[in-house]
Formats: sequence, C-alpha cells, structure tokens
Amino acid sequence: MNANRPVVVAGAGSIGCFVGGVLGNAGRRVALFARPRVIEEINRNGLRVSSFEGFDRTLRPGELLLSDDASIFKEAGVVLVTVKSTDTADIAGLIARHAPPDAVIVSLQNGVGNIAVLRERLGGRRVLAGMVPFNVMALGQGRFHRATSGDIVIEQDAAGIVAQLSVPHLKMRPTDNIVGVQWGKLLVNLNNALNALSGLPLGEQLAQRPWRMLLADQIGEGLAAVKAEGIKPVAPTPVPLALTPHLLRLPDAAFRLLLGRAMKIDPEARSSMWEDLQRGRRTEIDYLQGVIAGMAQRHELKAPLSRRIIALIKQAEAGGKGSPGLTPEQIRS
Repeated sequence: MNANRPVVVAGAGSIGCFVGGVLGNAGRRVALFARPRVIEEINRNGLRVSSFEGFDRTLRPGELLLSDDASIFKEAGVVLVTVKSTDTADIAGLIARHAPPDAVIVSLQNGVGNIAVLRERLGGRRVLAGMVPFNVMALGQGRFHRATSGDIVIEQDAAGIVAQLSVPHLKMRPTDNIVGVQWGKLLVNLNNALNALSGLPLGEQLAQRPWRMLLADQIGEGLAAVKAEGIKPVAPTPVPLALTPHLLRLPDAAFRLLLGRAMKIDPEARSSMWEDLQRGRRTEIDYLQGVIAGMAQRHELKAPLSRRIIALIKQAEAGGKGSPGLTPEQIRS
C-alpha cells in the first residue's frame, strides 16, 4: 500500500465513518465517499470516533477528504467497501470506473455474497474479503461510537495489507479461512433482526433468557442449513458455534458470567438493523435470515423461525415506524 495514496471508504455510514476516523486519527490519509447528509454533519461538527473502552477523538473536517462525487476514488491506494449488501453492485461499478487499477479493494460488509459480486464486477483487481465483528452506533452530531468488542479479520494476501491497515484502537487480523469466518459472523448476526424487533439495547436483550432461547433456535436453524450446504463456519467469538445454542439457553446468571468473558457490550448498543428501521431504511434481512431460509429450502429443511422473522422485519420496513417493540412470544406466535 502506497502511504501517499489515501484509503477511501466507499459508503461511509456508521462502520465506514468509525473505521475511517480511527485510521485518520492514526495519521493515514483518509477519504470518505458518503451521502450529503453525512458530509454536512461532519463538516458542521467534525468526525468524532469513540469506543466503550474509553477511546474518544475528534477529527476536524479538514483532516479528511469528504465527497459524494465518485471522483474521490481516483487516487485510492485502498478502497474499504462498507455499503449495505443491497448497494454492492452499484458501488462496484463506481469503483471500476474511477479507482486506479492497482487499488486494493477490501469488503468490510455483512453477509457472505458481497465478495463474489465485487470480484465479478472488478475482474482483474485485487479484492479481499473481510469481517467486522463489532457494532457501531451513529449518535448524531458527527459522532460514531463503537459499542461491542472484537478485531476486524481480513483474508491473508501476499502484500500483507492487514498489517498495513492495522492501527491503534483498530486491530486487524489476517485469516486463511475468510469464508468460514464470514459464515460464522452471519450466524451470530441473526440476532440483528431479533434486536431490531425488540427495540431493546443489545445487552438488555441478551440478558433475558426468552430472547436468548429465540436466538438459540435461530442459530440452530442456521447451523442445520450450513451443514447441509457443506460449510464449516468459524465462530467470531471464543465460544464455538456448535455450543452457542446450548450456552444461550443457560440461566441468566450463568450466561452473564460467560458473556462477560467472551464479549464486551456498551449498555446502549443496538444492532444496525434496529438503526435501519428507526431511520426508515431498507434492512439487510434478505442477506441474513433470507440466506438461511433459501439454503434450508434447497435442502428440504424446515426454517419456520427464519421465515417468520423475515416477514416481521419486512412488515416493520413497510410500516415505517421504527422498531415494533415485540416480545419473544409475539415473534414465535
């Protein structure tokens, strides 16, 4: 990676602004390709990046390049793709037209299908898959707050791009099994929809056994589907995925002890899908529960809970009133 060429964040929402801000704080040249609303917010307030661990920095607008014009890609050394899965094909087209041929493209998106879309539309370019395990909250006034723990994982490459991107407060690790890592993250991300439907902070939701039982059943459906597909997912937490449903069903006190060792969660953390519902945006449900339901159908497996949750999220999207604040019993009924 040429240090004189910027890291361009393609689709600077919550994750993109946080990652870009921490890289900028570490002295990297950073450019954010963002919506006008985000650009205006940062120009007015600066870009503030903070973490539940106590990290808190504000970058002045002049310390970053901000634009909603795709010409921002023209000098990119690295492009970090952080758009929603629904926008992957469109952002790939912009990168293909505007970014230098030798720019390294790194997907930091949810789901498992984005890397195939990027590689198809960016043929001949170096495209790497990645996984972001943590949650970032957009708190307004240019502030983006990391609310859960974990290190970014990026597939290993000969140029060592992971080591070049890893900075203080934003550790990145290489892996030679990014496919397994992405599928493991997808299974854990099945809670995104549950959290969105609940309207509760993540910590409060996971502290309640009925919600954990619901998540356990969701992951159980997912594990059966990926096993039938011949996929071996890798857990994004220290807890093995095969044990996760059993551990989620533990009594509250035992689970709290386990969660405290495996993961740190800000008291106000919520899922990105909750934020999508609150802002009236289309969610990524088709790329999470939708993937599990599709696989289950191919293998003639039953996935009634996945289908029920898809229907409830789409109903909430259509209603446009944010989280419906459902109970576990209402979701199961």
